[in-house]
Amino acid sequence: MVQRVGLTEKAAALLGELTGQHGPVMFHQSGGCCDGSSPMCYPRGEFRVGGSDVLLGYLPGDTPFWMSADQFEYWKHTHLTVDVVPGRGGGFSLEAPEGVRFLIRSRLFTDEEAAALEAQPPPTG
Repeated sequence: MVQRVGLTEKAAALLGELTGQHGPVMFHQSGGCCDGSSPMCYPRGEFRVGGSDVLLGYLPGDTPFWMSADQFEYWKHTHLTVDVVPGRGGGFSLEAPEGVRFLIRSRLFTDEEAAALEAQPPPTG
């Protein structure tokens, strides 16, 4: 089964720490002007997804990764990998006080992956 989203080992370690501190979390990437290219990490239930938001998949800990429909139109041909780097994160994202920020790395899906994904559209909020 083709996955739309994954994460690096460093991001997985940070996700584990954040889940330990805050309980279950979720990611959302909106495409807004402020931190729009960075996935934002929230305590699960503190960010309401909209009816058109797209669920790209689940990361470890049953952590959902959502994206706004507008962003999904730009990114639907790519596999997204959540990574973490030093620097200031989004003010509302849980990793901000840690002195690091989540970011997205991407690669285009192969023709075979794209065909498999077309047969299985992602769910929406």
